Amino acid sequence: MPDISAFKPEILAPAGNKESFLAAVDAGADAIYCGLKHFSARMEADNFALRDLSRLQGLAQKHGTRTYVALNTLIKPNELDQAGRLLDQLTRYVHPDALIVQDPAALKLARQAGFTGELHFSTLANIGLASALPSVLALGADRVVLPRELTVDEIKTLDTACPDALDLEVFVHGALCYAVSGRCYWSSYLGGKSGLRGRCVQPCRRIYTAGGPPQRLFSCQDLGLDILTKALLEAPRVKAWKIEGRKKGPHYVTYTVRAYALLRDNPLDPQAKKEAVDLLDQALSRPTTHYSFLPQRPHPPVTPDQSTASGGYLGRLQAKNTKIQLRPHKALLPQDLLRIGYEDEPGHRIYKVSKYIPKGGLLTIQGRNTEKQKGMSVFLIDRREPELVQRLKKMDQEFQAEPAPEITPSSFTPTLPGTRTQAGRPSLVRVYRNLPPGKTGKTPGLWVQPKPPRGISSTRYSHIWWWLPPVLWPEEERLWQETIDRLLARGAKRFVLNAPWQVGFFNDSEDLMLWAGPFCNLANALALESMVELGFSGAFASPELAGPDLLALPGQSPLPMGLVLGGAWPFCLSRVQPPHLEPGQRVTSPKKEISWTKRYGPTTWHYPNWDLDLYKHQRELEQAGYTLFAHLYEPRPKSAPRPHRTSTFNWDLQLL
Repeated sequence: MPDISAFKPEILAPAGNKESFLAAVDAGADAIYCGLKHFSARMEADNFALRDLSRLQGLAQKHGTRTYVALNTLIKPNELDQAGRLLDQLTRYVHPDALIVQDPAALKLARQAGFTGELHFSTLANIGLASALPSVLALGADRVVLPRELTVDEIKTLDTACPDALDLEVFVHGALCYAVSGRCYWSSYLGGKSGLRGRCVQPCRRIYTAGGPPQRLFSCQDLGLDILTKALLEAPRVKAWKIEGRKKGPHYVTYTVRAYALLRDNPLDPQAKKEAVDLLDQALSRPTTHYSFLPQRPHPPVTPDQSTASGGYLGRLQAKNTKIQLRPHKALLPQDLLRIGYEDEPGHRIYKVSKYIPKGGLLTIQGRNTEKQKGMSVFLIDRREPELVQRLKKMDQEFQAEPAPEITPSSFTPTLPGTRTQAGRPSLVRVYRNLPPGKTGKTPGLWVQPKPPRGISSTRYSHIWWWLPPVLWPEEERLWQETIDRLLARGAKRFVLNAPWQVGFFNDSEDLMLWAGPFCNLANALALESMVELGFSGAFASPELAGPDLLALPGQSPLPMGLVLGGAWPFCLSRVQPPHLEPGQRVTSPKKEISWTKRYGPTTWHYPNWDLDLYKHQRELEQAGYTLFAHLYEPRPKSAPRPHRTSTFNWDLQLL
């Protein structure tokens, strides 16, 4: 066993605004991650302008704190110039220590712009297999942010397999998504606000009905590894403990950074552990869970019977005459921020406290529409203790002393790959879970499953398109390698990989046709060029794109292009099977939208009860250059009624 005192992973703090950035530096964070006004996966955070971020980076350097900038969104076909110019200015004026990216195009743009710092693949890139790490390194990444869903055993497996030139980063605290990062289209499918673009409206946090009372069936608690982080000190390639929370205030940042620094620096000290846990209890998180970190003792992150509201619960609003009042369960300080109700409730609002209110004292809520707020729960979501205010004031004075650069426009133009003439007659692949009897087309598709498929003659293996799932977990990696090897031995030649990193399963791909699948989230020419470098023969565009983007992409692509034309496109994939919800059970949203889940292995697929349908645009797409189309079939459960509509996804929208 490694000497746990020998490893000092950095405490990586979030910052969504200047105050939180200053609080992270003051609290002793080793590194801070933040975003700009564009291309950030947390667009609802305040984020930073280049001028201010340059000054904050200067201040952080003087305190020995590293700065990481997240440009971790999907980049659309017409955004490469804009993203490149931003990276050029970021390189010249901010000089961050690292960039956090989701889209492989961002790696290429960064190097073209002269950026010499580290490049980190975001958890949105969904990299969680040991066999994936060499491919990641080949594209030029320096670090991988691992999925939140991994167990400590899986993290240690990746640690052992990690090349020396690559680092790993693990989330230890903060919000959890029901969906696997990078595999959620729920918000986008409902109306163009994409999680891959930092615009998620969090439909998983809403109330749903499934054969019982309305509940928050998919709303997760926060991750909180607290004292369990000791086990991560046995994984030397894990170079950073990451705290989620770019929408959080300086109070949260201060308390979480100090807590995890104590746990890292004093892993064997009971008093330090007690102090750290006390700090985390005061951090104003949601209720926390260890999730699946301990495989022998997993904690379900979805608890419909309990509140998953962020912040400290203070009580419920009471009506007295014409006033709405609160007797808080704890004392309130001036400048405390309260959240009244949940975000999807009528009357929800953020309220700032103007004066000290003792525990059990009386706070009268001022403002309009207070009538709607009777009985609503109130939560403390941020506060400004006098000591914190003074420390932030001192840090701000240092910030004000930093020189502000004069930002000039960038003339950067990215170098794009050569395009490939899209030749060949377009074809349609019908993709099934199990091949049905009768006609399936000349070249059917089949989702690969660990168990051998039945009723397929050896001569057909080379004609089938074998589709790998969008998410595979380390615990099943050996099983999937054996499955793929068995298919290859029987003559399989055509594979659709739904994560770029699945190329690690194929040692020799010269005689194979490997296509990057639609779940690879490919949306621009430079991302497609990266697929060429990994050995792909063709690529599916992300169907999340708007119509003009989809029509533009084949003319810019170095690879033959495909697109999912219709069928069952999932809201998301998850490692969670929500309690009180059976697979196939009908789920109804407040807007009467019906959905259901299916469980395949350890992964839950969550489907809307209406299909994707782009067939009326097929002729346009063929003229644009697409040569391969797919229709995804999914057996509909008996509980699901006959659908009365279809979706064109974002074809008619401007993808935000």
